This record gives sequence, C-alpha cells and structure tokens, in this order.
Amino acid sequence: MKVTVERSTLLKSLGHVHRVVERRNTIPILSNLLLSGAEAGLRLKATDLDIEVVETIAADVAEPGATTVPAHTLYDIVRKLPDGAQVSLETTGETGLTLRSGRSRFQLQTLPESDFPDITAGEMAHRFVLPAGEFKRLIDKTQFAISTEETRYYLNGIYLHTLDVEGRSLLRAVATDGHRLARVDTAAPAGAAGMPGVIIPRKAVSEIQKLLEDGETEVAIELSATKIRVATQAVVLTSKLIDGTFPDYQRVIPSGNDKRLTVDKGDFAASVDRVSTISSERGRAVKLSMADGRMTLSVTNPDSGSATEEIEVDYDASPLDIGFNARYLMDIAAQLDGDTALLKLADPGSPTVIQDREGASALYVLMPMRV
Repeated sequence: MKVTVERSTLLKSLGHVHRVVERRNTIPILSNLLLSGAEAGLRLKATDLDIEVVETIAADVAEPGATTVPAHTLYDIVRKLPDGAQVSLETTGETGLTLRSGRSRFQLQTLPESDFPDITAGEMAHRFVLPAGEFKRLIDKTQFAISTEETRYYLNGIYLHTLDVEGRSLLRAVATDGHRLARVDTAAPAGAAGMPGVIIPRKAVSEIQKLLEDGETEVAIELSATKIRVATQAVVLTSKLIDGTFPDYQRVIPSGNDKRLTVDKGDFAASVDRVSTISSERGRAVKLSMADGRMTLSVTNPDSGSATEEIEVDYDASPLDIGFNARYLMDIAAQLDGDTALLKLADPGSPTVIQDREGASALYVLMPMRV
C-alpha cells in the first residue's frame, strides 16, 4: 500500500475513528486501525467489538493495499504534524508502515489486516432517513438522563422506538436513571414503522453525538434486533445494542398533577445555581416553597450555613413545599427550548413533570427529595 493524503483530512478522520479504540486492550489487534487504500480513497476502520466506525477520505492511492497500525500512536503523530502538510503512508514488508511528512519519518509496527474483526455482518431489517438535526435533538435532550449504574445495564442507554399517539406516528427517545426521566418525540419517518424498540448503549450515543456535530444534513439509520447502523455522508458507525428490556416508562409519568407553575427558565436556573452553592456535595437538595405567585428557594447545610432566594412565578394553587436535587433541576432546565419552564406538581412525595410549554415534544420527569 502506498497512499498520500492531506494532513487536515487525515486528522479529522482519525478524530472520528480513534475514539472508539480503548487505550488498554488485552487483544492487540483491537489497539489498531485498519487502513485500506483503494480507488475510492483511504478507508479507516476501528472497532472495540461493540462499536465499529468506518470512514473513507480522499487520498492519492499509488498502490492499493491494506494494513493495521496502532490507532492512538498514528493519531498523535498526525496531530503534531504542521498544518498544510502532506502525509505519505507506505507499507514496508509484512510488519511495517513508513509515515513520511516533510522532514519527518516514522516507522510503525503493523499487524496483518486478516486478523482485524468485522462486527457488521447480519441483515438490517429496518431502514429510514432522518434530518441530522432532528436525530441529534433526540439524543442531546435525553442522553444526560442515561444511568451509569452498571447493575441495571438496561438503563445504560437511550430507548428508541415508534408508537402511535392520537393518530400520529412518532419516533420516541427515552432515557432514565430512576431519579429523572427524559422523553423526546419527533414525527416517525417513512420506514420506521414496525421497527423493534432498541436500547442504544451510552458509548455509541456519545460517538453518534460527535459525528452529528459536523453539520450533516441527513442521517441514514438501519436497525436489526441486535445492531444499529448510523451513516452520514462520510462515516458509518455500527454498534451492538443493549440486550435487555427497557422498563415500562409510561407508568412513572404522572397524568394527574394538577398544580401548575410557570417560571422564567433563566431566572429559575440561575436561582437554583446560586442557592445550591451552600448545599452539601452529596445531598445537593434545594427546597422549593410555592405560594401566591412566589417561589422561595432554600438550602440548609449544617456544615456551611443556609441560603434563600425568592422569584416571581405564575402559581395560584394551594401552597406546596417540595425538594429536588439541584443539579438535576439545572440539567433539565438546560434542555428546555423556550424562555419559560412549566412545572406540573402534585404533592411533596410525587414525581413532577417539567416542560417548556404544554404539549411540547420534550417532557421530563423528576423525583422529589426529602428536605
């Protein structure tokens, strides 16, 4: 193989693919990238046996061929080369790759391409296309609620599924860690009907988020019962899905919360942030006291003192005191699109529903804390 490629093009692609490769591997080949030079250009492929990322970039291929090289080493070398440099990659014998750029020359150890695993085998039964911005919105507004608790592994991802609501077919993303729940809807695209409900793992969610940051216009999604494939114009990411059953999240979304409170989102988030300065790192509980158009936020910490702040709200139900984790409140406020936050409350022991307005496509549920 003999290939010449622009440093900036190669660096951008390595930025996409090298993140999948774990820094510590018991299987040597998994520390490597598969590089393949062909007429179409230079193809880079990385996997950790759960996720695989493939990208093809423009390159001058003098001699086609393939080999595997250490991913993080190659990324670090290319990152440190000067802007505008040309990078030449040439295999030398069975176990070497020479990288040249300007006056720099690197000799890298390689492993045979035949050892590189392929996780993409198998039929993908469902395929649909979504605007990239819409898919990114589904992920961005739910991923903060993904559980990190390994024992409940089925909560370690985003549950993506279709359903019919009042005659409309929706594609819905849901994530929960047991303390809070995020649910976001978009119109289901053609081809999504009948797809299995799937749980996309946290690492794949993070990689998809980064892929969609490049201003892609559309993204093609393919699904089977065990895998998801997400393809942009240049990059194809394939991931195994979490093999588990997502809980019946509908049961925890209250429908009878009759106390309604509307507040300026920015003022509310800033007030929560200020008073929580006093809270203990472990508890982080903030108490909200609502009565007659006012909300009083208060925090008491036996070790460092107390804080209170009052803000104006639209609330005319009976007085209510309820406590929440301050960080969770701020996380949800950060996801709301509008200028206001609508809180639907019941009592101090029941979950609260938060939206930016009635009927919004994004809905959040937050469990209260004792204060």
